[in-house]
Formats: sequence, C-alpha cells, structure tokens
Amino acid sequence: MAKQGGKVLSFVAWLTGVLVSLSVGFAMAGFGVEQTLSLPRWLGGDTMAMIVGWVVVITTLISAVMAIMKE
Repeated sequence: MAKQGGKVLSFVAWLTGVLVSLSVGFAMAGFGVEQTLSLPRWLGGDTMAMIVGWVVVITTLISAVMAIMKE
C-alpha cells in the first residue's frame, strides 16, 4: 500500500511541476492574452521574456510527452 501512495504522490508532484511550468511559460510568452510576466531591460525585456516563455512551454510539453510515452 505504501508503494501505491508513493506513486500517487510522485505523480501529483510531477503534474504540479508541469502545470506551474506551463503557467509561467504562457504568462511570459503572452499566449492569447497580454503578456503578464517580463524581464528587466538589461536581461532583454519583453522580447527575451517572450522567447524564454515559448522555450519553457515547448520543452515542458516535449518532456511531458516523453514521460508519458516512457510509462
């Protein structure tokens, strides 16, 4: 029974990480809405935040698909 609880907890932690990554990525990319997260100008400002946001979204989706296919 303890192994089953550990698997559920691991899945919940993994799913939480995926959802947080997608939330931050979409907020930086401004996908479909006004961009809500940005970077300071010395780090590239809005343009760099948009690029980083899309990188986060794409890599999160790829890693989620790979994790699902692995199981």
